[in-house]
Amino acid sequence: MGLPKEGDYIAIQSFKHNGLLHRTWKESMVLKANQDLLIGGNNHTLVTESDRHRWVTHEPAIIYFHRHYWFNIIAMIRETGVVYYCNLASPYLIDLEALKYIDYDLDVKVFANGEKRLLDLNEYEENKKRWHYSVQIDKTLKYNIRILVNWINLQLGPFSKEFIDIWYRRYLELLQK
Repeated sequence: MGLPKEGDYIAIQSFKHNGLLHRTWKESMVLKANQDLLIGGNNHTLVTESDRHRWVTHEPAIIYFHRHYWFNIIAMIRETGVVYYCNLASPYLIDLEALKYIDYDLDVKVFANGEKRLLDLNEYEENKKRWHYSVQIDKTLKYNIRILVNWINLQLGPFSKEFIDIWYRRYLELLQK
């Protein structure tokens, strides 16, 4: 599949290291896509878990994926401010079915007040043993946590107010077409 175009809708699928499907987001609108990144938007999107439990997202979100970083970012736009959920994950790929990546358990959540939390460290350690994450994957993920925290601290990319304002405004414009 070629690159999706602005306004296209794509599904997103996350897998675990063992190759099993973890979670699927039914559709997100592409706001920008090039060889290195994909920025999208969604709101009230159907999410299906691996156990077939289904739920719908509650607020608009801007999503950010990059081919050179082992994380992706979901900026949830709430009345109280933007809350970020960052998945430590493989760089993405896109095929005819969906945008896909491997979720490596660790997450960083950034609250509207700027507080940061590293989540799911126990899950990461368990799955690292269970699925034999290589030393290289472990080093790569820890290195990318440092990059991610630096972006957060310096308000780079998706962590800048201007980035969210620009892409959320574009998402709303495209919804009107």
